[in-house]
Amino acid sequence: MGESRERINLGDLRRVTPVSRWFGFDRGRPVDRYYIERFLSAHAEDIRGRVLEFADDSYTREFGGDRVTRGDVIHPKEGNPRATIVADLCRAEQIPADTFDCIICTQTLMYIFEVAKAIRTLYRILKPSGVLLVTFPGISQLSREDMDEWGEHWRFTTLSAGRLFREVFPAANVETKAHGNVLAAISFLHGLVVEDLDEEELDYSDPDYEVLITVRAVKPGSISN
Repeated sequence: MGESRERINLGDLRRVTPVSRWFGFDRGRPVDRYYIERFLSAHAEDIRGRVLEFADDSYTREFGGDRVTRGDVIHPKEGNPRATIVADLCRAEQIPADTFDCIICTQTLMYIFEVAKAIRTLYRILKPSGVLLVTFPGISQLSREDMDEWGEHWRFTTLSAGRLFREVFPAANVETKAHGNVLAAISFLHGLVVEDLDEEELDYSDPDYEVLITVRAVKPGSISN
């Protein structure tokens, strides 16, 4: 006979469908946004000069402020009124090399199958000493809308992310970090939000539960005046 165990009371989470299927956007601030915005806030000084962001420029404006001299938005298809550049990141020869002081690439690379090509483009279009700030999910549901439109191809770990970026950037110029813990992971998968958790619960880091992965990569060289 096996040892009897007390049954865990899962309460409202004993269900086979999530509390929110929209990552919690319909309830408040999604858990992954807490980590994304904390990362960008910690590196706000990098967001300066000419900045490129994906889909819209909300983080450029929020975290760059008056350090930004020009903000550009890249989108892979025509039809986004915020886009100043329409390009496939894997085939973006029309974007000149050494153009951007900072690139903010949040929650994007998992939609690009040829991700290594995309990283090489990001490196090429950064100015010398330019900074790339990247986030992508580790533990996460799929975005069904994006899966149907672009394809959602990848989930990363700090190990795979570090290897991908160190194949392009000098190893010493790449910093990878994981954010999250088992409670944050369960909450995010269910669509619970930041407002449902305490700050200390969100800030606790367990390396075995990589909810969000961040990368800061710097292109070598010096910016000419």
